[in-house]
Amino acid sequence: MSNGPVFVDCRPEIAPYLTPATRALVPAMTVYEGAPADEADLIHRLAGRRFAMVYLAYLSEAVLAACPDLRTVVYLSSGLATRADLAAVARRGIDLTGVRGYGDRAVAEHAIALMFAALRHVALMDRHARAGGFPTVLGHECAGATFGVVGLGGIGCETAKIAHALGMRVLGWGRRGVPEGVPATAATLPALLAQSDVVSLHLRLEDGTRGLLNAAHLALMRPGAVLVNTARAALVDEAALLAALRGGGLGHAALDVFHEEPPPPGHPLLALDNVTLSTHSAWYTPQAVTRLLDAGYRQMRAKLEGARG
Repeated sequence: MSNGPVFVDCRPEIAPYLTPATRALVPAMTVYEGAPADEADLIHRLAGRRFAMVYLAYLSEAVLAACPDLRTVVYLSSGLATRADLAAVARRGIDLTGVRGYGDRAVAEHAIALMFAALRHVALMDRHARAGGFPTVLGHECAGATFGVVGLGGIGCETAKIAHALGMRVLGWGRRGVPEGVPATAATLPALLAQSDVVSLHLRLEDGTRGLLNAAHLALMRPGAVLVNTARAALVDEAALLAALRGGGLGHAALDVFHEEPPPPGHPLLALDNVTLSTHSAWYTPQAVTRLLDAGYRQMRAKLEGARG
């Protein structure tokens, strides 16, 4: 059994972008193609390994307990809270790191695309046209409107720049304020919600942000406002969101993330005309996947070199 580094789940959607040049960064890496069949298969792939790279497999308490040799994990994601049992990781002293920045532009562009789709009711018109209808649907221009960015990390900052370039007034709220060079005016969260025609979420999911947009916060939003979420579904109280969409004043929700993925048949969101859905694909472009894999391999090489040094 090899104890060299292992990439446990190089799935079909990313495998074409794992180039020979990227593989050469860590030539000793064993690469398993496809998802593990179950936890037992994941444990088998990790058995005896000290260093692992993971794309989507969940590192549960049971998996970590069965892999006592595991010391370092490079996760091909920036949102680690939904990728592993972080308490179990901490108890075992495992060095778990993610990859940041690879999809900033891709996600920002998708957030803006969802905004356009919501403001111009693209999905609704598409459904009507396919069903034989051809209504004239009133849309809204974005120039001159106010765009609120909640969370000013890499993605939020990129989104703010695009919104500003479109002629929008940009408000920003983040725990560290508005970074230098970002064309946004700092605002409190309540002020941002109350003044924005479009609110786009770009926060990391953690204890302090889970359920951040509750009924009280949603009630602050302008009548007819658009909420865009390409970050994490759990940032928003789902019951409060549904109530706001059904008659609480929120004009539209444009969502790339969901509390359960995919949303099960019959989920209330699927029945609402003032909701635009995409399939957790905001990050997924050839450019972003290539950056992700390259950065992941470079992190793994650095971890290996650090262990040898």
